[in-house]
Amino acid sequence: MKALKFVILVPIAVGLLTISLGISEGSLVSDGGGLTSSSMAAQTEPLVPNSTDVDRKWVDDGLVADSSLSQPAPVVESELPVPNDPYFDKQWALSRIEVLKSWQITVGRPEILIAVLDTGIDQNHEDLSGKVMAEVDFTDSPTQDDIHGHGTHVAGIIAANSNNGIGICGVAPQCRVMNVKVADDKGRCQPSAVAEGIIWAVDNGASVINISVELGEPLPELEEAVDYAWSQGAVIIAAAGNDGSQLPVYPAYYENCIAVAATRQNDALAPLSNYGEWVDVAAPGFKIYSTLPDDSYGYKTGTSFAAPYVSGLAALLFSVVTDTNGDGWLNDEVRAAIEAGCQEIGLNGVGEGRIDAADSLAEIGDTP
Repeated sequence: MKALKFVILVPIAVGLLTISLGISEGSLVSDGGGLTSSSMAAQTEPLVPNSTDVDRKWVDDGLVADSSLSQPAPVVESELPVPNDPYFDKQWALSRIEVLKSWQITVGRPEILIAVLDTGIDQNHEDLSGKVMAEVDFTDSPTQDDIHGHGTHVAGIIAANSNNGIGICGVAPQCRVMNVKVADDKGRCQPSAVAEGIIWAVDNGASVINISVELGEPLPELEEAVDYAWSQGAVIIAAAGNDGSQLPVYPAYYENCIAVAATRQNDALAPLSNYGEWVDVAAPGFKIYSTLPDDSYGYKTGTSFAAPYVSGLAALLFSVVTDTNGDGWLNDEVRAAIEAGCQEIGLNGVGEGRIDAADSLAEIGDTP
């Protein structure tokens, strides 16, 4: 039995994962094989940091308009302050989706947790320091860390420390992540592990679940996990895949999952990005610069790296959204704002269009 490791150091047992899935430059891709199921029973205390205050430096440097950031504020249209991270100029996507403008409303809140279901996260990376609030391993890897590099790249896009004079900027730099390792150090992944990872994430406080994984065949267990997470108030975001095809992949195809295609700097479809009527939105996914293990940085291309921009936006929205329909949850308002804020980019098969963080936050502000 494999011991699952948490940041709070509670050991839990889970069956070994045995099926191999290949990995491409982009989403983790299934190459077939039989499934084995694994079981896991875990109860933990809510993993919420003690402080919910926004870093004062953001206010002092003029990057945010108000230290409480509890409600949307008007966005200033004049030239926006630029963070001091040295590789910010390599991050073309942040400007494309109007992240700087959105930061005038919110940079996120520490209690908003984003689960990264992937190859692990290098929690010791200089630009991810203090970001990993919990970790669990559903693989037979001897470490929860990211040897492969895929998961660390995804985590940096979402929530790298920003305006700290180091590295890059995350979309939601005041939010935290959960390291849910479902793919091993060679990128091999069992679909049932993804399902269990989703359930673990939502049961342990995740508001947003990022799944940069594509499976070619549906799995009832996986759809049930997605539906469960949605029913518990989480937003689930998944890469649409990198096959240059209109054929659906999973879990992105499922109704309660936001399927994300990838675009280039000019809003053209990124190379090999999937598309189709089942895709919900698009986001930048071409030559994306982000964190890599061992304090490294680099470029990657694919829908795997488009999905985390949507996850970062979802985290920003959770920081300010209110329950406008009285159903007791916020995920429906967050998803509606993501889709309503999209820009039409003249492409078929990318759903509502390319995401726009500022316009999505304006949708929240315009809600009665």
